[in-house]
Amino acid sequence: MHLLVLGLGYSAARIADAARAAGFTITAVRSRPGPDVLTLDDPALPGIIASASHILSSVPPAADGSDPVLAAHGAAIAAAPARWVGYLSSTGVYGDTAGAWVDESAPRNGRRDGRMAADTAWEALHPQARVFRLPGIYGPGRSALDRLRAGPVARIDKPGHVFSRIHVDDIAGAVLASMERGPPGLYNIADDLPAPGGAVTAAAARLLGLEPSPLVPLEQAALSPMGRAFYGECRRVANGRMKRQLGYRLKHPDYHAGLLACLVEMKR
Repeated sequence: MHLLVLGLGYSAARIADAARAAGFTITAVRSRPGPDVLTLDDPALPGIIASASHILSSVPPAADGSDPVLAAHGAAIAAAPARWVGYLSSTGVYGDTAGAWVDESAPRNGRRDGRMAADTAWEALHPQARVFRLPGIYGPGRSALDRLRAGPVARIDKPGHVFSRIHVDDIAGAVLASMERGPPGLYNIADDLPAPGGAVTAAAARLLGLEPSPLVPLEQAALSPMGRAFYGECRRVANGRMKRQLGYRLKHPDYHAGLLACLVEMKR
């Protein structure tokens, strides 16, 4: 079992660690060369694509909307004999659903054309392609706990606004489960409890023994254009297909369990 990981970022590195523990040999590719790490233009990469049993890309679209992996090696991956091909996408492809639940049957209606194009292209690229749509990702080093330890965190009040999230270890667990069972296709990888961001920050504050900061109305909040755009979308991401087809049971079914796990790691 040989897993080629294209884009060794936060989530993909966790997947690689889990795969290595499961007995996989790992070849990693990222933008900067390093020990045992290739780049997309490495002359050895076409041969590795042709021989890897599993191929995963976590590389997001570039600023111009193009997918760097597909641009450089799309044809080679499409022709590869790999028995599993995966792509880490985003639930942002669904766009705003006004808080309604959304599953994999929903149309792509997001505001980022590059992300939607990549999601579509990877789904059609290979007979064994799996596209994993991820919501807000958190975990050790990247949680509300870490933000609070770095300084005050504003809690935004927008009545009715919720979003879905997923602990990075559940991304790794679900992706590895798909290597063992389940058909190709689209999978939402999300936890069971969409919730307001302010509630998550308050829970993290209490775990740290801090008093949660007061809620700030969205209209008065000092947000970047990207942050304000985030509050322009509201959806609840359904994870039923992940559970049914992959037989995956979440380690952290809600942010309470996930934050507690992050706190345990933080104290090690």
